[in-house]
Amino acid sequence: MPNKRIQMNRVKEVLRCYAAGYGTKSISNMLGIARNTVKKYLRKAEQLPQTIGELVALDDSRLNELITGEPRKEKVSERRLELESLLPEYSRRLKKKRVTKKKLFEEYQRDHPDGYGRTRFNNLLATYMAVSRPVAHLEHKAGDKMYVDFAGDKLSIVDTETGELSPVDVFVSILPCSQLTYVEAVASQKKEDFIRCCQNALLFYGGAPAVIVPDNLKAAVKRPSRYEAELNEDFAAFAEHYGCVVIPARVRKPRDKALVESAVRLVYKNIYPSVEDMHPTSLAALNAAIRTALESHNNAPMNGGHRQSRRAQYEEIEREFMRPLPATLFELRQRKQCTVQKNGYIYLERHYYSVPYIHIGKKVNVMYDSNTVDIYSGYEKVASHTRSYREYGYTTVPEHLASNCRIATEWSTEAFIRQAREIDESVADYICSVIEKKQHPEQAYKSCSGILSFAKRVGRQRLINACRLAASFGMFNYMAINDIIRNGQDTLPPEDTDDAQNTRLPEHGNIRGKHYFK
Repeated sequence: MPNKRIQMNRVKEVLRCYAAGYGTKSISNMLGIARNTVKKYLRKAEQLPQTIGELVALDDSRLNELITGEPRKEKVSERRLELESLLPEYSRRLKKKRVTKKKLFEEYQRDHPDGYGRTRFNNLLATYMAVSRPVAHLEHKAGDKMYVDFAGDKLSIVDTETGELSPVDVFVSILPCSQLTYVEAVASQKKEDFIRCCQNALLFYGGAPAVIVPDNLKAAVKRPSRYEAELNEDFAAFAEHYGCVVIPARVRKPRDKALVESAVRLVYKNIYPSVEDMHPTSLAALNAAIRTALESHNNAPMNGGHRQSRRAQYEEIEREFMRPLPATLFELRQRKQCTVQKNGYIYLERHYYSVPYIHIGKKVNVMYDSNTVDIYSGYEKVASHTRSYREYGYTTVPEHLASNCRIATEWSTEAFIRQAREIDESVADYICSVIEKKQHPEQAYKSCSGILSFAKRVGRQRLINACRLAASFGMFNYMAINDIIRNGQDTLPPEDTDDAQNTRLPEHGNIRGKHYFK
């Protein structure tokens, strides 16, 4: 029995849907027309010199003449015209929350009891929406994008002590070219968990795409915008570490991430059932079960005429276009604002880090992780330190301190002895004795600094002579050297030294003679 000829407005609907990118099976389901009939009219249309757009623009009689070869008078039923007048309003209302096709049909049936049935109503509404809002077909390039999102339905882990179920989020990513999918259960959708999941996805793929397309969740997008979204700083740093660009999906435009939405539906179908029956007691156990089910999902042949699996497609056409991963993993850096103290240090996690003294009193931004501490004034990095975990210790870069503070921080027993030995060994011995006479070495640092300063003030030789003379007196302090040099005793000839000790010393309360100290 030959196919029954359809009306010309129905032929136009077939042509419009075909031009919008729908296949013959989809057109058949939407319009309620036999698939062979759809193929027949499309075949005839392809044989005509006119384009599909030109055919749709023709009046019904002319189109009938071209398609069937005979003139035919078209007649449209009243209820069809009546429904078509309502379709624009129904289409607009369907965009609102809690408005469904079922509610619209019930309203249509109540107002038009002699109208179409539910199936015909849904087909005509779907056809109108497909023609009025066509969807562009996108060709995805290998290694170009990675779509990421969280599944709406959560999984659960079982508390071994109470038996209660704790819900956990499920992260899903997909490479649109090969459709290789990654799934991971995670405690929350917070920034730390989201970035770690994205990093694990890149490790799973073994490479990085050029673009990461997230939804507008807070962990990825700080402030959504129709034109230029403001990214979360940490997520932007993560993308920069792996050489990726972040292009968030448009707000309330689910078609921008239709592939990941489709991947989520497949995850519900292929992965959820196998892991929910296992009743895992930890995230590690849940993710181990997910990984097993995920391997089966990625290695199974794809539907829709694809003979290859997602994994095979990735290995064949996409892996070579993925960017190599850096040698080091991204580590999320903490951020904190600190005030530079009067001593030129900031206090961070029970440790002090130096900052150039010109920033004393200013607020600086600190970015740190387990290895490094970077300090910024505005956008300028003013200091960088290796992270130290010594509680209440100081990490110092000498160049950061003012000159008067720098000298004090450079004082040490070894430094004074080394400086004295550069002058003469007798000076070094004297400095050692000065330090040994004090209960604590730091008590002698100012004296040592003053004694060594005489090398510049009066010359090395006079200091050497003064140290030898003071040592012979058993006097080990700054005042002894000062008095000897001030009174010129260091300039006396060596042979006069004994006489000088007995007769030429001035009367002074601080000079008692070397025998006093024995």
